[in-house]
Amino acid sequence: MTNLDPNSRAAAKGLSDLTIRNLFIIPTIAFLIIFNIFPLLYSLAYSFTDFRASTNAPAQFVGLQNYRDLLSDPFIWKNFSITAQYVLISVTGQVIVGFGLAMLLNRSIPAKGLITTLLLLPMMLSMAVVGLFWKLLYDPNFGIINYFFGLDKFEWLADPDMALYAIAIVDIWMWAPFVMLLSLAGLSAVPKHLYEAAEIDRASGTYTFFRITLPLVAPILMIAIIFRTMEAFKTFDLAYVLSSQPTTELIAIRLYKMAFQEWQTGMSSALAYIVLIMVVAITNIYVKYLNKVKAR
Repeated sequence: MTNLDPNSRAAAKGLSDLTIRNLFIIPTIAFLIIFNIFPLLYSLAYSFTDFRASTNAPAQFVGLQNYRDLLSDPFIWKNFSITAQYVLISVTGQVIVGFGLAMLLNRSIPAKGLITTLLLLPMMLSMAVVGLFWKLLYDPNFGIINYFFGLDKFEWLADPDMALYAIAIVDIWMWAPFVMLLSLAGLSAVPKHLYEAAEIDRASGTYTFFRITLPLVAPILMIAIIFRTMEAFKTFDLAYVLSSQPTTELIAIRLYKMAFQEWQTGMSSALAYIVLIMVVAITNIYVKYLNKVKAR
């Protein structure tokens, strides 16, 4: 019988640690550096210059001038204000609708699996396709939305006061199932004996919801809010396809126009970093609150 050393026996059973590192870990790190970290650092360098990609002129170092110009521009703050309104409306709607659907589907109902699958379909579609689909639904001449609500040729996407809400409704329709899915996972993990004890004590439905259900599902609901806030903050394609109103110009659309229509490459790089810092700051606030909720 042949005696093998431990390393030889491990290698005979499968891939060694060294092989796994060479085949998977090193290429992955190289991929991340080439396609993520390097462009990130490259754009950071451009954010301190007056570079324009449409010209052959070399980039001139301007220090923090781009950041100062952007932070003192009232139109940029208007874009941030519109984005904040959109995030608030969209994420709040998604949480209310998604959690409500999860509460309904957490009960014993017929065809529960089929209903859950159908509800998940919108989030599997492309943003551009969803935008074009809802543009037809909102059409003032033959759209079904006006027919359903009895409105006579009301222009949802052309009305400055309503266009942002119309886009947020589409985002809620598309991503409320994501919140529903996470909420369902949280609801299924609530111990049944807590509900049985509440029933024995004849606790009301409101008391059971606010003292048992909501506190136990809150951590996973916070995770859903974090994900959806980050996604809503960088919404571009949906708003770009649906409406061209000044009142719907989110910060991502302003960034696109600055970078690829006005060709202000240095300025747009600085704006991208301002947006990145804001999203990271908001996410950190959420994460701190999430840790507090989990610690209760």
